[in-house]
Amino acid sequence: MFLVRALRFLYGILVAILFAVSLILVVPIYFALFSLLPEKKAPHIAHKISRVWAKTLYILFLIRVKIKGKELIDEKKTYVFIANHLSQLDIPAYVIACNNTIRFLAKIELTKIPLMGYVIHKLYLSVDRSSKEARSQSMLNMRRSIEEGISVFICPEGTRNRTREPLLDFKDGAFRLAIEAQVPLAVLTITDSQKLLSPLRPVELAPGTIHAIWDKPIETVGMTEADLPALKEKARALMLKHLV
Repeated sequence: MFLVRALRFLYGILVAILFAVSLILVVPIYFALFSLLPEKKAPHIAHKISRVWAKTLYILFLIRVKIKGKELIDEKKTYVFIANHLSQLDIPAYVIACNNTIRFLAKIELTKIPLMGYVIHKLYLSVDRSSKEARSQSMLNMRRSIEEGISVFICPEGTRNRTREPLLDFKDGAFRLAIEAQVPLAVLTITDSQKLLSPLRPVELAPGTIHAIWDKPIETVGMTEADLPALKEKARALMLKHLV
């Protein structure tokens, strides 16, 4: 057991170094992209770059993502995407699994990370969860993104699941957004990422396979605020069937 953990730790350190080097190489590309391209075009090209970056990282990390149900997602449509969150490996898996241009909703603290903070600031929508005013503004920003034809990606648990439960309680935001914008809610379930990199041991990494499973999107046309609890429970049930 000690030897396995030691090997995973060393592998995790190697992967962290590879990630840091890749970040140094890719940030100038994003900088040039957002400096030179029109504002409406840049996010779409940036998502393509992010997908190439994520796929390259996973090849280097000896991690494979097996995607099921991707034919259920229309690349020409705008959605509110949601997914469970088990590990730091999940975000590249989300990007690989999603062909649609997306903007993640991220904690504002992440924008303060050197280099990575720049990428997050340009590609994501950030929110200060301690401020009611900031949360309201983030909802407006997400609505604006959807009106621009760029989907929003939210983890409704709000953080990584560090418990033994398959899912944490869901926040209302993603479901309220889908209803207010009257766009489909697309549910992605990630499995096995925590086996490769546990949220409780964030350096001990192992190669392997992550599964990303899409379910048929839930239409929200005609729904109102009163339908929010039922929509949330339906999405939760879709994830749970793959997790338990």
